[in-house]
Amino acid sequence: MRNRITIAEKPLFITVVIIVIITGGLTITSIHRTGVTNPTSILCTFINSHPQPEHEPKQPTTTHVSAILYYATTRSTAHQTLPEIKVIADVIQSLAPCNLLVFGINHESLMWASLNPRGTTLFLEDDINLVQKILNDAPSLRVHRTTYETQLVDADYLLSSYKTNPKCLPPYVNLKGNTRCKLALSKLPEEVYRREWDAIIIDGPKGYYGEAPGRMGAIFSAAVMARGRERVGDTHVFVHDVNRKVEKMYAEEFLCRNYLVTEENRLWYFKIPPASKDSPTFC
Repeated sequence: MRNRITIAEKPLFITVVIIVIITGGLTITSIHRTGVTNPTSILCTFINSHPQPEHEPKQPTTTHVSAILYYATTRSTAHQTLPEIKVIADVIQSLAPCNLLVFGINHESLMWASLNPRGTTLFLEDDINLVQKILNDAPSLRVHRTTYETQLVDADYLLSSYKTNPKCLPPYVNLKGNTRCKLALSKLPEEVYRREWDAIIIDGPKGYYGEAPGRMGAIFSAAVMARGRERVGDTHVFVHDVNRKVEKMYAEEFLCRNYLVTEENRLWYFKIPPASKDSPTFC
């Protein structure tokens, strides 16, 4: 049987590739914004510390510099495989600058932010120890501590009972203040409700033991956000760990198989259009 390259086996290889993806994202953004095709001019964006005229590529952001240093020196290993990372990275780079919402923080967090230069990247995390650790390593990240009122052990019941609750059903379902629908994340920071998110990555909260919050609320709420989009364009939603029962069945129920674009190992990528105002179902 062929040996598949895994994150644990090839940490240095993955780290190098991540750095290339990050610097490549900065390069592509510079080309897109300025039309510059001269490699020497692009290289100057990394090494020239002097102010540059408006028509030349801008300096790398603080997040880019932090990301390169972090991935060059960290001993932690990636949470996702390289092909999974590439699926998400390609989409973010094509959308940047954009509004990117990420459920969960982990090894890849700084990379997601660095791929969205001059866009808005916001992370939601319930583990206070993890929040403190990531902000110590990457203080430029925007992380909001959030809480979840669900437990993984209740996933089957919540999925089977939501259709009997009008507050959980289209076309009038909403999130902010919707405490009557247990799947709705009703107490998130105001910014989450105020912005329309171009891309949403669901790689948290924890969902591998009974008392964990599970990702039921994150997946449901991402679907509601995507359906309610008013700006032109689709919402790009990524769900990780779909090899697990709950992630898979909630993604199928609320994000819909007909919107599934890519399946890569444990990652599903959905491209969800805004829903019509009278659409009575998620799918």
